[in-house]
Amino acid sequence: MKQAAQTMNSLGKEKTPFLFIIDFAMQKPVVIPLSKIDPKKILFAINGISNAEKHKSITKKLVFNFTPVSKQTYCKAFKKVQFHLGRGNTFLLNLTMPAKAESNFSLKDIFYSSNARYKLWMKNQLVVFSPEIFVKIEKGVISSYPMKGTMDASVAGAEQKLLASKKELAEHYTIVDLIRNDLSMVAYEVNVTRFRYIDRLKTHKGELLQMSSEISGKLPPNYHENIGNILMTLLPAGSISGAPKRKTVEIIREAEGYDRGYYTGIFGLFDGTNLDSGVMIRYIEQSDEELTYKSGGGITANSICEEEYQELIDKIYVPIA
Repeated sequence: MKQAAQTMNSLGKEKTPFLFIIDFAMQKPVVIPLSKIDPKKILFAINGISNAEKHKSITKKLVFNFTPVSKQTYCKAFKKVQFHLGRGNTFLLNLTMPAKAESNFSLKDIFYSSNARYKLWMKNQLVVFSPEIFVKIEKGVISSYPMKGTMDASVAGAEQKLLASKKELAEHYTIVDLIRNDLSMVAYEVNVTRFRYIDRLKTHKGELLQMSSEISGKLPPNYHENIGNILMTLLPAGSISGAPKRKTVEIIREAEGYDRGYYTGIFGLFDGTNLDSGVMIRYIEQSDEELTYKSGGGITANSICEEEYQELIDKIYVPIA
């Protein structure tokens, strides 16, 4: 990761546009100047900026099936997390699990057909269609938008129930505090500029409500020269790890028992002036001909295993209406 950070610093100093892709463990970072990206191997679409050419529309209807881990397997990991929560080793932990998946769409089909702020396709490896911003830098202001709180929009009074949930409120306060502290390590005058706003996400299973907040701070004028250092300081993303971050990541490895890989890492674009990046959630991985969908959610001391298991399942979707 040190070499990747130095490369980003160098490109930032030169104001050379580049794409970066960083895995959860920060062991396999990819940093490529935009002029050197091969679209046969990597496609990206980041809030309207993309290297993807126009693609013929796909007329077939999406078929997407999945088999999540058993409730027994999930609850076994959940109990490990609760053990550490009870001892104060962590206050919030994002617990994730892999699910087997099948689809009549290729990963590239899903890239072109899905609707999301942040999309990434890596040939024979993965596709991401994420709604979650990691950080944005615009005119010297760095902003993060942690996403915590999901509910099926078809539930009666869904928005009010989501906002009234004590569990979701506690989780949201924790993550906002964590991100505020993270940004304070690289920026000054850090403030919560929006607290708990709700977006609606259309998926092949229906509509979901997703709750987020916005935290912003100011960067020094020469931040371009330190883009890699800034990102490395902020990683892993707080919304998909937890608090306190270092100990929580240790517990994640113990409880999950699988390799997240690029799932819950980040990817983004520096355009020569500003930076935009997303968290690699809503993620399908390919190994040979097998597909794996990875999903999860935040666990607190007030979490109930059955509810968290259902949230894990609710987040297995493709945003194709």
